[in-house]
Amino acid sequence: MKQGKLITMDEFTIQETRKFPQATGELSSLLRDIGLAGKIINKQVLKAGLVDILGKHGATNVQGEEQMKLDVYANETLINILKNSSDCAGIASEENDDHVCFEDTFSANSKYVVLFDPLDGSSNIDVNAPIGTIFSIYRRVSELGKPCTMQDFLQPGNRLMAAGYIIYGSSTMMVYATKVSVNGFTLEPSIGEFCLSHANIKVPENGKIYSLNQGNTLKYSDGMRAYLDYCMEINKEEGRPYSHRYIGSMVADLHRTLIKGGIFIYPADKSSPKGKLRLQYECNPMSFIVEAAGGKGSTGEGNILDVEPTELHQRVPIFIGSKNMVAKALSFLYPVTA
Repeated sequence: MKQGKLITMDEFTIQETRKFPQATGELSSLLRDIGLAGKIINKQVLKAGLVDILGKHGATNVQGEEQMKLDVYANETLINILKNSSDCAGIASEENDDHVCFEDTFSANSKYVVLFDPLDGSSNIDVNAPIGTIFSIYRRVSELGKPCTMQDFLQPGNRLMAAGYIIYGSSTMMVYATKVSVNGFTLEPSIGEFCLSHANIKVPENGKIYSLNQGNTLKYSDGMRAYLDYCMEINKEEGRPYSHRYIGSMVADLHRTLIKGGIFIYPADKSSPKGKLRLQYECNPMSFIVEAAGGKGSTGEGNILDVEPTELHQRVPIFIGSKNMVAKALSFLYPVTA
């Protein structure tokens, strides 16, 4: 941004809301609440080596994965802030077995529910690698004035009102998408505000980076292995071989893909025939963001955003990123035959 043109996220959301006379401001308020939670979580991430929040919590989440101490802190922070908001009817978290309804009068009349992965990539905490928070916001389908229901949380991604992530890395950044655009805000520590730094983000149609756990190659299908061979082949006209980059945190890998182009893949394999990543907490919000920026998200068999969820912690395969690279990867899995 040019000097003297600093725009905070609050100012930006207010300006965007004014473009829609029918808007009530509830969605903007929710985004600010999530941004506040991100600031609080960020403070703990920054001093993680100085206080006793590193390492394992001693419990497992609903996925059977060991929870890290910062996982639990991030989860509780988001729940508490959204519960105190007057604009959220309830939440669902990757760390919780079931959704949580906020049953006070204000919450019961709120139009939105929020789903989140409080700390994606938490296995990276102890080695100081990038981690993040992923969130999505749906307009509820249940009756206003009454507690929200499970059906509010089992909506397909094509009904999302907004989605985003906060990445805690060399700088802290919040990126969120609406149906209009994708914008990124970097936390300015001196004033404690997220400021617009990446306006109207567009993912390049092509890229030179592929991102997946190549250590699982022997578990992949023949088509998936053929695509990896294609990525590693030398082809000067197409700029191959591609570079392989894999951090192991979806937020970090997708943030790079969104900015620079490329493809992120977590396919089905012999160990996870239905996929590994969660539809409602990771794949839907990230696909919504990438598609709003001009990219593509697929399960391999269809658009991720069109999947009808059947359970809160459902898993799916994912191919996401630059649309031409996604199309090419899928051509190896589902080759067109004459």
